[in-house]
Amino acid sequence: MLEILARIVINAIALVAAIRLVPGAAFEGDIWKLVVLAAVFGVVNAYLRPIVKLLSLPLNLITFGIVGLIINTAMVLVAAAISDNLNLGFTLGGWPPGAIELDTVIAAFLTSVVISLVSAILALVRLAAPRI
Repeated sequence: MLEILARIVINAIALVAAIRLVPGAAFEGDIWKLVVLAAVFGVVNAYLRPIVKLLSLPLNLITFGIVGLIINTAMVLVAAAISDNLNLGFTLGGWPPGAIELDTVIAAFLTSVVISLVSAILALVRLAAPRI
């Protein structure tokens, strides 16, 4: 249970960093909506991402991992779509609603990069911290 809570907190911090750093990524809501959004993002990454990565493994090997960036971008877009359905207030380049445009894809890509970097750094800090 503590592990899940730690992952939600790390996801929330990474999402806040991405929202602040990435132009086009926006969040309008309370702190509880951010926690729910972090949980949604965690569920998407925990359950959907491994399936997609497994199915794309041959293509990932051929492209030397570039497909991984596309998968991360798609997972951010899925989280934004779920956020729209739950009225959480997370948008990428003004999407959702409407059609996905180039601004949306660029914002999703940059958001996925920032979230990956911040999550990795926080996970390393968490591992390096002394256990009480």
